[in-house]
Amino acid sequence: MPADFRFTAVVLAAQRAGKLDPLAERAGVTHKCLVPIVGRPMIDYVLDVLETVPGLERIRICVEAEVTDEVRAVLGTRRLPVDYVPAQETITESVYVSAQGIEGPFLVTTADNVNMTRVAVEQVMAPLANGYDGSLGLATRAAVLAARSDAALGYTNVDRVGPYKFRDDRYSNCNLYAISGPKVLGMAEAFREGGQFSKNRKKLVRFVGWFNIALVALKLVTLEQAIARLSKRFGVRVKAVVLADGAQAVDVDNERTYRLAEVILRERGRGVPA
Repeated sequence: MPADFRFTAVVLAAQRAGKLDPLAERAGVTHKCLVPIVGRPMIDYVLDVLETVPGLERIRICVEAEVTDEVRAVLGTRRLPVDYVPAQETITESVYVSAQGIEGPFLVTTADNVNMTRVAVEQVMAPLANGYDGSLGLATRAAVLAARSDAALGYTNVDRVGPYKFRDDRYSNCNLYAISGPKVLGMAEAFREGGQFSKNRKKLVRFVGWFNIALVALKLVTLEQAIARLSKRFGVRVKAVVLADGAQAVDVDNERTYRLAEVILRERGRGVPA
């Protein structure tokens, strides 16, 4: 990225309204972002990496207002300024509110993205420095399997890996999104009332279109072709960034992925030494 490229990071750390995450309950904490893994809270890993990325000027953590003091206490004093934004009812609304007042591009990630690396963040942000309106990080099925240490954990159900199927390959989401500003936020605003539109079929059809859904469902387009079609539909330039490090797709959603992430962190020498 250019030396003068500057951006903000938004970290989504809230949980579903009225539901205590099972991992948080097991650990005796209020939120999953505070669950320790290899001796440190999950959100601590995310902020540690973000603070090493050149050009990042500020971090915004989106979490329930009543938990702000607890998260602040866990994170302690940071090198970069950290703001706290009250979480909203849906993810889309939380991103929209978190972006208010930000001038320039920003990164969106999650507090359970413990395997995130500086290289991955730089690669996802790079397209914005080259004129794109947005980008998202993905990893191929083969890359994810190569990084997961599944054999050591006895994990055999590989069908869950790479849920996004295209003509060229299968991909997993890495929870890394780069947004240039208001132009792309307009898409988010369109989805706000519908919440997470992927769970609302009418919203999905309205904004994506039956034809595009069919092309993807029948695996008639590659990932690049699908992104190009959606970019044209929304009037923006979005790029899919395929990350070589499959560990970027291993965030912590449940007990199984917690164990996977734990092994990867230990293998890479992160966390508190045993």
